[in-house]
Amino acid sequence: MAVGVLLTVVGCGSGGDGTPRTASGSLEQLAAEAGCRPDVRTDAAELRQATCENGARRYVLVTFTNARGQAEWLDEANDYGGTYLVGGSSWVAVGDADDITALRDRLGGTVVDAAGRHGGHHGPHEG
Repeated sequence: MAVGVLLTVVGCGSGGDGTPRTASGSLEQLAAEAGCRPDVRTDAAELRQATCENGARRYVLVTFTNARGQAEWLDEANDYGGTYLVGGSSWVAVGDADDITALRDRLGGTVVDAAGRHGGHHGPHEG
């Protein structure tokens, strides 16, 4: 049974609000721009995933080889709720809302709040 992605856009990428243009590149390049060292956990043909720490901030970075892979990943992740930073059609970062907001200042992208069934924040987003 296919489940539609229910994502609420919380912020936008590059615009007049001072947010940087959305970053692109390999997992290692994105981690470098985020100011962290990636600990690669998944290195598959269709995606690469790493945990990343920058001081007290912690998040997961995932890069995709195509937009379809990213869309499918987001569809699955939607079931769990949470806050995501989506970079075009090539990467996603996952973390708590404060960490994702700080990461957006470095990588650009769009912050989304997934309306998951297993947790996550369902109320209005303040920011």
